[in-house]
Amino acid sequence: MNEAIEFTVGFSHGVEWGWPIGVYLLLAGISGGALIIALAIRYYKHQKEETPLLKAASLVSFVTIVIGMVFLVADLEKPLYFWKILINYNFLSVMSIGVLALCIYIPLTFLELVLVFESSIVEKLGKTPLSKLFFIFPLLKKMRPMIEALAFIFAIIVCAYTGFLISVLVRFPLLNTAILPALFVVSGLSAGLGASSLIAAYCFGADKHSGDLKTLHTIEWPIMALEMLLLFMLFVSLIVGTDMDKQSAAAFCTGAYANLFWIGVVGIGFCIPLVFNFLLGKSVAHSSMTFYLSGLASIIGVLSLRLFILYAGQTLGM
Repeated sequence: MNEAIEFTVGFSHGVEWGWPIGVYLLLAGISGGALIIALAIRYYKHQKEETPLLKAASLVSFVTIVIGMVFLVADLEKPLYFWKILINYNFLSVMSIGVLALCIYIPLTFLELVLVFESSIVEKLGKTPLSKLFFIFPLLKKMRPMIEALAFIFAIIVCAYTGFLISVLVRFPLLNTAILPALFVVSGLSAGLGASSLIAAYCFGADKHSGDLKTLHTIEWPIMALEMLLLFMLFVSLIVGTDMDKQSAAAFCTGAYANLFWIGVVGIGFCIPLVFNFLLGKSVAHSSMTFYLSGLASIIGVLSLRLFILYAGQTLGM
């Protein structure tokens, strides 16, 4: 554990893991969540074509995990030595297991991106020297079921790993809980759903109120309800626990971190989508403004949750 803590102290002054790690946790959750949902819908509907949602999710999953890794490496005490953790594995370390999962997951997201955008790649690069690499496409197509199955599995692992990673800080009650991995998976699904639906509509012309986006809109609310339930369980587990646990529970009620939770997580992440979709009438609920506002609010809410968990968890209940 100490090695992992010393490994990440670059920008995180005052706490062991600070805002760059929070951003990384958000981006990793978006990446895994977007891919999980898009592939699940593809399997459920037996889709063979490259839908706008799948295009958006494959793009989002690859770009966000790469940017997330930049934030993770930038927060290292010695960023140029990041490669050492790639060769010095300790399979009893959550961080090492996570790094191994990421080393498998990132290439899988790239392969999925290439498969989904094959026709665009051939069209754009068909007359360039890179066209010599197109012989690999038939092989990738044959392997696509296996690639997507592995990508789905490792997307779940990456989402859960972000929760396991910070739950190893055993002296922080808010962080050291078995609820955290489940909460991070569910909140990752929420953020991934929001991000992929926004990109599918804005960049790939998906209809906001039919097809896959209608399916996303349907499952959005059960995911939000489950996220609320897990937060409630986390709070209850603290208030009925030890004295240190009860001190950590105060983060939900008082101080700057309570403001982050109630304004960012509850107010923006939960209330804005609920109010605009259910309380202001059908004309507002079906408007483009509500569609984009709800997706953006979900992402901001999950970012607020990650930062709340990180900062409140490391400063209260010690």
